[in-house]
Order: sequence, then C-alpha cells, then structure tokens
Amino acid sequence: MWYFGLLDLSAWQLLAVTLVLTHITIVSVTVYLHRFSAHRALDLHPALQHFFRFWLWLTTAQNTREWTAIHRKHHAKCETVDDPHSPVIKGLRTVLLTGAELYRAEAENPETLRIYGKNCPDDWLERNVYSRFPVGGIVIMAVIDLALFGVLGMTVWAVQMMWIPVWAAGVINGLGHAVGYRNFECRDAATNISPWGILIGGEELHNNHHTYPNSAKLSVKKWEFDMGWAWIQLFSFLRLAKVQRVAPVAHRVEGKRQLDMDTAIAILNNRFQIMAQYRKLVIGPLVKQELAKADDSVHHLFHRAKRLLSRETSLLDDKHQARIAAMLAQSQALRVIYEKRLALQQIWVKTSANGHDMLAAISEWVHEAEASGIQSLRDFAGQLQSYSLRPVSVA
Repeated sequence: MWYFGLLDLSAWQLLAVTLVLTHITIVSVTVYLHRFSAHRALDLHPALQHFFRFWLWLTTAQNTREWTAIHRKHHAKCETVDDPHSPVIKGLRTVLLTGAELYRAEAENPETLRIYGKNCPDDWLERNVYSRFPVGGIVIMAVIDLALFGVLGMTVWAVQMMWIPVWAAGVINGLGHAVGYRNFECRDAATNISPWGILIGGEELHNNHHTYPNSAKLSVKKWEFDMGWAWIQLFSFLRLAKVQRVAPVAHRVEGKRQLDMDTAIAILNNRFQIMAQYRKLVIGPLVKQELAKADDSVHHLFHRAKRLLSRETSLLDDKHQARIAAMLAQSQALRVIYEKRLALQQIWVKTSANGHDMLAAISEWVHEAEASGIQSLRDFAGQLQSYSLRPVSVA
C-alpha cells in the first residue's frame, strides 16, 4: 500500500535507514563543508565534492559559500561581538535554540560572503540550481521520503531537516563553547564534548579543532574518536581524498640537553602541547603538594586550582582573577610557576617572528626555571630542551 511506501520497512529498519541518511549528511558537513571547503585541510576528488554538494542541497538547503564564509568568520572573530554564533556573546540558550536562525541571518550579510567566501563553487549548477532554488532540494527529498517510506517518510524527512540545525548549529556551536573538557588552552572558549563522535562526525572535538583549525584530523588523544577522520582515511585509500595538513607531532629526543634553533622552532610549533604538558607536569603536582600543606581554613581557595592556573588568561573573569590572586598569596611556589607559565607563553607571542630572539628568550626562561628550586619546574625545563622538529636519536 502507498501508506507504507515502496519499501514497506519495519520500524527498526526505518530507524536504521534514518540514521544512515543523517550520517551521510554529517559526513558531508564535516568532511566537505568544514575540513575541505572552510579550512582546506584536504583535497577531495571533484566527483566526491559534487556528491556532497548535491546531498547537502537535498537534506539541508545549505549553500557552500554561505556556510564556508560564516565558519571562517567564526574563527576570525571568535568570542567577539562579530562572531556569528558565540554563546559567550549571544548566550548559550540563544545559540542552542536558534543556531540555524543565526546562520541564516549572517548569510544575508554581503560583506561576510565577500570577505570570507572566497574559493567556493561558482559553476553553472551552483548559479542555476543550488543557489537559485535553495529549497528545491529539500522539497525533492520530501517527495522521495514519502514515496519510499510512506506516511512515516515525513518523520524521516523531519529528522533529516533537524539533524544539522540541532547537532551542528546548536550543540557544537553552543555546548562546544560552554561545557566539556579542554586539551589545549586556545584563546577562545572552545571545548571537547565527547563521546558523540558517531552522531556528529568528530565535530564534538571542538577544542582540538580551534587549536589546530587547519588539521584534517580532529582527535589528538588516543581515546578520542574522530569519525570524520575515519571517512577521510577511507576516501584517501580509494584515492578520492588527499590530506594536506594535520596537527603537528611533538617529537622529543631522549638525552638532548642543548637548546638550538631546531628546538626553538619545535617549541613554537608545538606550543599548545607543551603548555598542556606544563599543566600536567608542573601545575598539577605542585597544586597537590601545596594543598596537602595548606591550612584547612584556606582549602577552599585551591578548588579547581589546576584548571584555573592553566586557563587562558583572556577567558578569566573578575571572580576567577580574584581566586587566583588569593591562591597565589597563600603559596610562593604557586606564584612562581604561574608567573613562569605566563612568561613562557609570552615568548612566542613577542618573539615568534625572529628565531634568534626566541631562542635567546627560551634559554633565559630555562635558566631561570632551573634556578627556581622547584623540582617539577626544573624537570620541565630539562624536558623543554629535548624537543625537536624530527624524531632523531642522540648518538
């Protein structure tokens, strides 16, 4: 009967089909729109590019140039009043509930498209089909779903239409800047919100992405799963994709105790991993040590001390700043490692354009750390000298 559609699927089969269809949409967004179009982290075969464009037209009415421009502007203006969808500025509730509307509003800004929408498709199909009839695809998808799945096909279609607005525009752009964990202290509030990798294609690893936006691979920890990267590997195996960039790998040469230009450049390239190691090897142990010595009356000051002392300073509000000041007033050792952390970050901010200045600044930092009398800081200074651009061994 027409009521059940041409395929006449059971409820479980219909659920499986819906998940497959929405997953194809997620792959289209994360691989094509995000990693390929917005960041050029990989190349895609023209046939695969067009399949993704066509599928997104059918399932999202999404225009490649608009999506790409809005996302690039998000990175360029992140957490400022010009960010198209920052929960820090617009509020988490607004982004969660009206993320798609924020996208559509920004798509009407011709300056956004002009400045950030370069190198996007502008062929005959884009001009005369996809851009000219933006809702034509989703109407065709509705007819297909109705014909294949019957009346319940409208439910399938509704889920398809809601999938990206809810997960990408709402959850990733909202919760991905508000809750979760941070591997790296990048300059915005981006967080990782695992374990939704299969549903969101790896996009939940948002802190990793904002730290290394031009990386085709979003996972960095062994236990993190990036479904989009799994698809990219398959496409690469089939010669339909070629990875251009991934996050740098921090190499260390055991036994190396001499700072040179190779070390300085390696430290600059891997500064986010190095600062994550500083949090783990210096701040964490010393906080635990100082907490054990602290009087009960000041224990509350050390609540989440490791996180606060590692936090990107531009993300600290007045309350956090006051907590840090009170904490440092209780411990000279914590004051030293906190100030040394800030000093280390300032090195690549001020000297990254001049390798020799950076090498001199790092050498001075290491000398002061070794003279600090704080063992964890001295050990870290020794480790810092072992970084290298290449995984070579010491003879």
